[in-house]
Amino acid sequence: MSFLNDNFLLRTELARTLYHTAAAEPILDYHTHLPPQDIAQNRKFNNLFEAWLEGDHYKWRAMRTNGVPEEYITGKVDPWEKFQCWAKTVPHTLRNPLYHWTHLELRRYFGIEKLLNEHSARQIWDEANEKLQSPELTTQGILKKFNVAAICTTDDPTDSLEHHHSLKQQNFSTKVFPTFRPDKAFAVDQPAGFNKWIAKLEQTSGQDCSRFDGFLKAIERRHAYFHSFGCRLSDHGLEAMYAGPCSDVQAAMIFDLARSGKPASPQHTQAFGFNLMMFLGRLDHAAGWTKQLHLGAIRNNNLYLMDKLGPDTGSDSVGDFPQARVLSQYLGLLAQEEKLPKVILYNLNPADNYVFASMVGNFQDGVTPGKLQFGSAWWFSDQLEAMRWQIDALSNNGLLSRFVGMLTDSRSFLSYPRHEYFRRLLCGMLGEDVEHGAVPNDIEMLSNLVRNVCYRNAHGYFGLELPSH
Repeated sequence: MSFLNDNFLLRTELARTLYHTAAAEPILDYHTHLPPQDIAQNRKFNNLFEAWLEGDHYKWRAMRTNGVPEEYITGKVDPWEKFQCWAKTVPHTLRNPLYHWTHLELRRYFGIEKLLNEHSARQIWDEANEKLQSPELTTQGILKKFNVAAICTTDDPTDSLEHHHSLKQQNFSTKVFPTFRPDKAFAVDQPAGFNKWIAKLEQTSGQDCSRFDGFLKAIERRHAYFHSFGCRLSDHGLEAMYAGPCSDVQAAMIFDLARSGKPASPQHTQAFGFNLMMFLGRLDHAAGWTKQLHLGAIRNNNLYLMDKLGPDTGSDSVGDFPQARVLSQYLGLLAQEEKLPKVILYNLNPADNYVFASMVGNFQDGVTPGKLQFGSAWWFSDQLEAMRWQIDALSNNGLLSRFVGMLTDSRSFLSYPRHEYFRRLLCGMLGEDVEHGAVPNDIEMLSNLVRNVCYRNAHGYFGLELPSH
């Protein structure tokens, strides 16, 4: 069988039929790290390095592992030389998802079926760079090309949202919404950075934050401001849910200490975090938002790289934190108050799949279908094996038919074949189930499931301002 042929991952005739159904659905990419400025300005990439390697720490990790010096990864070396190093690395990524993604992206964006290696690098570089000058491969052109109905970017509460404002004025066909990610609001253990961020919060909110109640009012104002731009999702990147409970009086005391420049202890950091997460959960519920919880990453392991390059540069990995009890306490207290918003739990450690998949079943409300979701396989689990594990855990503990499906979680505009990757896998799994007699050969039922998981569930779930489908 030829590599990445039309039937890639589609071993049965039924899987191929279902994939035609899946491929016809638009994309709702509800969690990304795409820069809204690049979309608003309809950026044209000068070369394949800018489009492909400029901010992709997946590729950076592989290049480091292959012995490429940092100068040729994130340094000031000529883009062509960096691309050469990536091309030499690609053959070594065989059986890593990067090998599939790389060649799917070359095919779907540029029509290039040649394998990338050091010998083909110059030809691919020249051909791709020429095609990148086409309007079809600007940032807005790419979103149109891949039938992306909407994306949600990831934005700090202090962001002006000026680029979202520009996009609204342009009336661009792909809807672009902000996502409220207040991770910096929790850093009472790092008072220098925390107070610098508070100063920005005061400036953008117009609210004095010298006291804890003012701080909460400022966050509430920014939450409402994001809502006015169509935001309907929040997001948190945590090792594990904060441990509580914590009263407002105690949280105010911890806040005051951080404002005076004294770092909070680990215990106080946990307590403050829990109090603030409760406040934010109530805000999300009142606004009808969905709260996303990305749990389980141990970040910035390589302090040398962190000091040199900053965060999100390829030195994060899977953590093994206790998750169940603190997560249950948080969700349970919000449910007890009748203020639990829609929640998506993303798990980084596959060992916790059944913890997360079973946890969401505890707090379904019998009113909103799939109100709590076991989210798509994430980051290190965003590959064929772990995506199967996530789908199986979800299916065995909940309702696959209510799943809101795939997202890219990407900083690269060349990542949209990951939706194809997921859709092929899903259809392939269903085809195998029928072949084994595990599910009925009911094409209407299976086609509806595929349509729903690929787009329609997400369209109905998030409450984004989108045309009816």
